Amino acid sequence: MTVAVALRDAAKLLAETSGTARLDAELLMAEALDMSRSDMLLRAGDLEVPPHFERLVERRQRHEPIAHILGHQEFYGREFLVTPDVLIPRGDSETIVDAALSHCPDDARILDLGTGSGALLLTLLAEKPNASGTGIDASLGAMAVAASNAARLGVSDRVHILHRNWSEAGWRDGLGQFDLIVANPPYVEEDADLEPDVRDYEPARALFAGKDGLDDYRIIIPQLRALLAKTGIAVLEVGHTQAAAVTEIASKEGFSVELHHDLAHRPRALLLR
Repeated sequence: MTVAVALRDAAKLLAETSGTARLDAELLMAEALDMSRSDMLLRAGDLEVPPHFERLVERRQRHEPIAHILGHQEFYGREFLVTPDVLIPRGDSETIVDAALSHCPDDARILDLGTGSGALLLTLLAEKPNASGTGIDASLGAMAVAASNAARLGVSDRVHILHRNWSEAGWRDGLGQFDLIVANPPYVEEDADLEPDVRDYEPARALFAGKDGLDDYRIIIPQLRALLAKTGIAVLEVGHTQAAAVTEIASKEGFSVELHHDLAHRPRALLLR
């Protein structure tokens, strides 16, 4: 069977579980062949299908995310290692990077709360070669992924990854102050009806934040002043229905709030100063 035929058949199978069935099939085939997607498509009419392609398709049929099957995900034009220990970087979160880059100095000290894969912090460091950063996470597994990504991107000498949990006393000890704080905290309501790709495969601790999804904002925002330099800013990701509620929390703490929208024109990030 040629790759072209296998792609057609796989897309039909995946249509039952994925809204991007054809793209999923192409990405899995490129992975199975160990070649770029573009090269694979150019030769799809004469390449033979690798025997393990079927197993990759079966994994996707069970709703396993493409990023987990491939082991990586693109974010802001760079490839990040991804494991089940971390939230998969999403394009919506690039809104945080855009907002942060437009406001922070070239030599900024940056703090990433809940760094996960490191996508936010490491992207900012890659974009700002004179900046330095600290990422904290409560998960040792996530810390290992972030450290690996820092090495891959060549920014290990400018970043510290620390084991901290903002729900525990003393978590700010020794951190100092920062020009920029970024965070994509958990913000999903605990009874939310999530897609199985997310619910069954991504870490619950990175997703859920109480009945209204705001628990972590209530913990983080009151502590930001102690971590920000005099002219520092914070950029927080929010669920697209949560901007008003999180703005209210921030305003009560004396912050002025600037709203940023994602590419779908939905509220996605709040800049606090």
